Amino acid sequence: MITASWGMLANLIRRVDVVVETVDARVPTTTRSRRLERLVEMMGKKLIIALNKADLVPRDVADEWVKIIRGEGYEAVYLAAKEHKGTRVLRRAINRSTDVRPILVGVVGYPKTGKSTIVNALRGRAGASTSPIPGSPGYTRRPNLYKGSGQIYLLDTPGVIPPDGNPLEKTLRGAPPEKLRDPVKVAVELIKMIKRYRPSAIQEAYGFDREDPYDFLSELATKRGWFYKSDHEPLIEQAARTVIYDYHKGKIPFYIPPSEYRR
Repeated sequence: MITASWGMLANLIRRVDVVVETVDARVPTTTRSRRLERLVEMMGKKLIIALNKADLVPRDVADEWVKIIRGEGYEAVYLAAKEHKGTRVLRRAINRSTDVRPILVGVVGYPKTGKSTIVNALRGRAGASTSPIPGSPGYTRRPNLYKGSGQIYLLDTPGVIPPDGNPLEKTLRGAPPEKLRDPVKVAVELIKMIKRYRPSAIQEAYGFDREDPYDFLSELATKRGWFYKSDHEPLIEQAARTVIYDYHKGKIPFYIPPSEYRR
C-alpha cells in the first residue's frame, strides 16, 4: 500500500481549489482525518466531507451524520459511489463551494473509504483503479488528473492518508488481512465492536453467532472446512481473515449510530 506523506498531501492541497475527503459512512468519526481537515483550513481551501458507502447504512443515519458534520462548519454529503448514487449531489456541492472555474478537486481519504471509486463516479467512467481490500493491487501509484463533468477536474492523490487515531481502524486499514501479524486478535476486537453497536449483525451475516468471539471464529472455521493439517484443529486464522474481508466488503450489516457521537 502506498501511503502519502504529509508533505505530499500539503502540496496537493496547495494545488487544488476544493478538497473532497472520503469517509466510510458506517464509521465516519474513525475514518475522518482531523489533521487533514486542519491542514485544509490552514491553507484556506474549501473542504467537502463525502460519506461514502451510504448504501450500507439507513438513510436517516446518513442524514443525521451530514447534519452533525455541517454543524461543525464543514460541507458534507453522502453517496454510494460504487453504485453511482448521490454523485450529482456531490457535483453540486463542489460547484457551490467556489466561484473559481474550472475547479480542480483533490480527492483524499483513508484506505478503503472509496477514494478512487468517487473519482470514477465523478468522471462517469472507470479510470482510477480500485480494490476493496487495503494493500491489494488497485491503489493509485502516481498523481492522475481526470476530467469530470462540466468544469470539474479531479486530481487523484498518489497514495492514501496514513491511518491514525482509532487503534482498530488503524490496524484494519493499514494492511491487507493476509499481512496482519495477528488476524485473530484483530477479528476478535472487530467482532466486539460490531456487536456493541449492532448485536444481531454477526447472526445476520453468517447465520449463527456465539457469545465468545473466539468460539465464533472456531465454529466458522469448522463450518467452512478450514482445519490445520497437523492436528485437524479449526484454522481460526483463516476465519479471522474472512471476517475482516467481509467487513471491508460491507457484507456485515453494521454501522455506528450518530447518537454515539453525541454522548
